[in-house]
Amino acid sequence: MNRTVNVICLKWGDRYPAFYVNRLYDGVRRNMSRPFRFVCFTNEPEGLSDGVEALPVPPPPEGLAGHKWPTVYTKLALFKDGCGGLSGPTLFLDIDQIIVGGMDRFFDYKPGEFCIIHNWVERRKQIFRGRPPVGNSSCFRFDAGRMNRVWEKFRDNLDLAYDKKRFVTEQAFMTWAVGLENVNWWPEDWVVSFKRTCHRIFPANLLLPPKKPVGASILCFHGDPSPIEAIGGFREHKGRRVSIHQRTLPAPWIADLWEGK
Repeated sequence: MNRTVNVICLKWGDRYPAFYVNRLYDGVRRNMSRPFRFVCFTNEPEGLSDGVEALPVPPPPEGLAGHKWPTVYTKLALFKDGCGGLSGPTLFLDIDQIIVGGMDRFFDYKPGEFCIIHNWVERRKQIFRGRPPVGNSSCFRFDAGRMNRVWEKFRDNLDLAYDKKRFVTEQAFMTWAVGLENVNWWPEDWVVSFKRTCHRIFPANLLLPPKKPVGASILCFHGDPSPIEAIGGFREHKGRRVSIHQRTLPAPWIADLWEGK
């Protein structure tokens, strides 16, 4: 319990301003009892809180041509030995998540093992084929300094990693690179999806606000809407109206959780 652990994130581009990182840090600080180092890998450190250690985005592997960097694939560079001077238990978090409960359990659970969210899929897609064994890289834990093989698989298989016919997303490649036999899923109620847990099924979504999660530690906003869109009610995205099935009424409770109220 007294060992310092690592909590890390990535920030690039202009979609998510610095306050996303700061609120993530504040959420971890409020809900973690053990000492931790909070690192944000970013090339734009302006506006980050004092408690956030800003480090440059890891460089791409040699030979990566025709692909943007940084992107979600940059997560794979975090496994490289020596990245950010990290060692030991390390929890990665996407910055568009909201901490809503205790975080110590993410370091107590199966120590030394690789743990990740079991990726969510639409309910209708699970009827006949079940839930594919793919992780969701919004929240995963590994031991820095012991997972260089994941970076090596990425470095040595760039064409395969970016082959959408084989791996639709970077998280599918990550699951493969770690090796499914080494993957442990987080308990389902620890990290909940706004779209899968809080969003109400049509037509209830047009009549009632999204449900507030109970007992979770992390509220995950994968894809759309973003937290800000969900707070105000999700009706438009990038100037276009979303389908009636995706719409949500305003959920001010999200802002309260985000701000630690």
